[in-house]
Amino acid sequence: MLDKIEALKEELNGLVANGVDEAEELRIKYLSKKGIIGNLFDEFKTIPADQKRVIGAELNNLKKFAAEKINALKDSFEKSEDETGGIDLTLPGDSIKMGSRHPLAIVRNEIIEIFARLGFVVSEGPEIEDDWHVFSALNFPPEHPARDMQDTFFIEKDPDVLLRTHTSSVQVRVMEKTQPPIRAIFPGRVFRNEAISARAHCIFHQVEGLYVDEDVSFADMKQTLLYFAREMFGEKTEIRLRPSYFPFTEPSAEMDVSCSICAGKGCNVCKYTGWLEIMGCGMVDPNVLELCNIDNKKYTGFAFGMGIERIAMLKFGVKDLRLFFENDVRFLNQFQSAF
Repeated sequence: MLDKIEALKEELNGLVANGVDEAEELRIKYLSKKGIIGNLFDEFKTIPADQKRVIGAELNNLKKFAAEKINALKDSFEKSEDETGGIDLTLPGDSIKMGSRHPLAIVRNEIIEIFARLGFVVSEGPEIEDDWHVFSALNFPPEHPARDMQDTFFIEKDPDVLLRTHTSSVQVRVMEKTQPPIRAIFPGRVFRNEAISARAHCIFHQVEGLYVDEDVSFADMKQTLLYFAREMFGEKTEIRLRPSYFPFTEPSAEMDVSCSICAGKGCNVCKYTGWLEIMGCGMVDPNVLELCNIDNKKYTGFAFGMGIERIAMLKFGVKDLRLFFENDVRFLNQFQSAF
């Protein structure tokens, strides 16, 4: 037994390992219950009683020596990993995937660039607004349904503080501080108390525009919006204006574009009409100009507003608005080549 112990000590002195995993294998080989030293302890039970004291002490020393030797091997590898941050510097580097802009950001930037070529500047305002900038200054009557809790997220009542329902509030702020000529667009996030579905959301994004100057006409508005539609959807795009109503414009219109998917021939996307509605527009109501301290006898103007989600759905063929808000990488990766 003593000869076996001495032979094992010499064997342990020469132990080497090429990593933490190999050191762990050595621990199992020598120190586990069924390992080499464990077997010696089983054999120890058959040793004559008069030899047990000496051999038992040697066995315990052997076990301690083996544990120290193997732990020293493990520590050397762990220290080496700490010095390199646990990184194997010999491994090839990981490729870094390019990110992509969100499709709404792509469309927003494209809209801004198109109107910038016409001299429109970008103005922004707060998302938390008061009643004056969202409703009253825009000619909304007191009984208008947009003022109801069912349609608008109110933060406080009397005086009313709310999440803006449109970026028209920024138009008011610009007209209050700036005298014509005014030529600006107002991109931003807006909020309405609507049920979330494939075609509606309680949070969405708008770009509104305003042009106020002397002798601005409905024809100016039509040509501006025709230019935008052809830059956004293609040079063969046509538009049509349908009479509508908005409190802050008079006359007002809804603008449709010819369906870019079927080239105006009719498909399931445009419900076989050949047209797709993309925005509301109209001449700024004289009352709005007066409320913003602009001489409505001298100046006229037009305003328009569109949903960025709506434009993006048409441009990219997306049929469910909710996809823009889910941050699904599989969906977003499709737009890597769109900028």
